[in-house]
Amino acid sequence: MITSNPGKVKEYREVLTALGIETEHLHMTYDEVQSSDLEEVVSKGMEEVRRKGIRDFIIDDSGLFIDSLGGFPGVWSAYVQKTIGNRGVLKLMECVEDRRAEFRCCIGCDVGGRTTIVTGKCRGLILPEEAGCGGFGFDPIFSSDGETSFADIAPETKNRISHRGDAIRLLLAELGKEN
Repeated sequence: MITSNPGKVKEYREVLTALGIETEHLHMTYDEVQSSDLEEVVSKGMEEVRRKGIRDFIIDDSGLFIDSLGGFPGVWSAYVQKTIGNRGVLKLMECVEDRRAEFRCCIGCDVGGRTTIVTGKCRGLILPEEAGCGGFGFDPIFSSDGETSFADIAPETKNRISHRGDAIRLLLAELGKEN
């Protein structure tokens, strides 16, 4: 797993360890192409990682896509989280009735030189205020059921219903098809 996000590492390890798959974290930066398409960001990121001589790895790019904001912050979610944070997003949503949103996680996997790219999704709503003390990033303002934030649910529950959990299951299914 290549990422600089400790929250992602924790979630991957929880899901994959439960399935008997060992993970190793490589804290490495690579240039991310500026694109509004998660799959393009992941695909170009994989090319960059391969140019550095690394094989057999997983990378991901995730984002929160808010319907009424035209998909913002989307692929720029990490930047938005660092600059305006959850409070800034909530400020943008103050007078907005349509609070529908979707978390997406695009995973790129290189195993034996074969590329697999999948995208997991989780539909939900932006809550009117932050709630919970778990999770990371936008978890305190996102709810898949319209009531409980991702930051307020147990990690195992989140992994079962989240965009990242969905993407991991899709990846394992795709890899299983190749064997």
